[in-house]
Amino acid sequence: MKENQPTIFEISKPGRFALDLGKGDVPACDLETLVPAHLLRAKPAELPEVSQPDLMRHYTALSTRNFGVDSGFYPLGSCTMKYNPKVNEDVCRYPGFTDLHPLQDPESAQGALELLYNMAQHLAELAGMDAVTLQPAAGAHGELTGLKIIKAYHRSRGETRTKVIVPDSAHGTNPATATVCGLETVGVKSAGDGLVCLEALKAAAGPDTAALMLTNPNTLGLFEKNIREIAEIIHDAGGLLYYDGANMNAIMGLARPGDMGFDVVHLNLHKTFATPHGGGGPGSGPVGVKKPLIPFLPVPVPSFDGQKYGLDYDRPSSIGRIHSFYGNFGVIVRAYAYIRAMGPEGLRQVSEDAVLNANYCLSRLREDYHAPFAGNCLHECVLTARNQKPFGVKALDIAKRLLDYGYHPPTIYFPLIVEEALMIEPTETESKETLDGFIRAMREIAAEAGTDAARILSAPHSTVAGRLDETAAARKPVVRWKP
Repeated sequence: MKENQPTIFEISKPGRFALDLGKGDVPACDLETLVPAHLLRAKPAELPEVSQPDLMRHYTALSTRNFGVDSGFYPLGSCTMKYNPKVNEDVCRYPGFTDLHPLQDPESAQGALELLYNMAQHLAELAGMDAVTLQPAAGAHGELTGLKIIKAYHRSRGETRTKVIVPDSAHGTNPATATVCGLETVGVKSAGDGLVCLEALKAAAGPDTAALMLTNPNTLGLFEKNIREIAEIIHDAGGLLYYDGANMNAIMGLARPGDMGFDVVHLNLHKTFATPHGGGGPGSGPVGVKKPLIPFLPVPVPSFDGQKYGLDYDRPSSIGRIHSFYGNFGVIVRAYAYIRAMGPEGLRQVSEDAVLNANYCLSRLREDYHAPFAGNCLHECVLTARNQKPFGVKALDIAKRLLDYGYHPPTIYFPLIVEEALMIEPTETESKETLDGFIRAMREIAAEAGTDAARILSAPHSTVAGRLDETAAARKPVVRWKP
């Protein structure tokens, strides 16, 4: 068991400080002349008082408890938590980028605008789209942008379409985004093979269908082999196809959503294109559209007249601005460096290696864990704890026990349609040796379920905190330290 850390308040000693700013050269003034008396503190804030070494050591010690792709294997299914090349971090910190102000004259920011313009072209080619906006700040923000574009398109045609079809294996943000957009979600069930049931889709599609939200491969890691028929069903009903790009890591250079029949696509730069992912951001979720939808893209749109780059605001049919300035520029620079470094063949190999790694894990673990679907997967595989359940061991217990082996657990209990799901996405950046170590740990836990289930049920044993009461943590969180 790792030693626990005292809070910053517990190591506080009166009179200590981490930084001495000295006396300022601004004349002293009476605070009450600047701030109303009722807004001033009656006594100083009870802030911790610590020296600089203590401050640094405290937060450095806490930071070592965080888990990330720089510290270990992170097989979080449906999230593509892959290693981020550090050269991308260096490039995005070039003074020519970091010293820019988002409101300066476009003529003095030609390099940045050229990068934005080129990035949109690259992403459009990869996704099989005709134009791309880089403004959305995350995947869900991209969904919001895409559905707003779809609504504007239908409205321009004098149509009121109110329903969005969402498969039962979809990401939770899909129905949530539809609701935020004022649209109604219509669920369709998957068939026994994990793919969209065509008969259920035909029954759901109709004159009120605005769109189908789908990712391919789907969240089970399976490629929707009937995607052409799916597109035909939706288009015949007058609706559009929206591509959730969370799983694009599986198909770069191999297939394009636009060629499958999708009309709108969002891409996750923080998943597919190796920019930092997690901790609440920053992210980036560019949205690509087919030609009929270009007039509705958010403003401004990067432009190039053959001589100069600019920002086009003259878009009367635009859905408007959906992000301040122009998106999360630093994230876009990182992803641009990644794309240029990899090139077309490199990006294709990324997907091929990701698919290879996932199938390697599936083939090595399907004897110990139940595999709900026959055949191969794409970039992620879904297993279940059905074989361990007779011993009282569930997916959550397996995830907790993995912590004792030094591994971040995979996604559990998702997709929701698979009971006791364990969803593993190894990504392309992990070596065979790393995967073998993870597989060995998973197999040892599977064997332990039959010989010493109690040890799994009481895991983890090597972390600062042991098994937590997760129900109490969700319903009665303690978010404030009290002495």
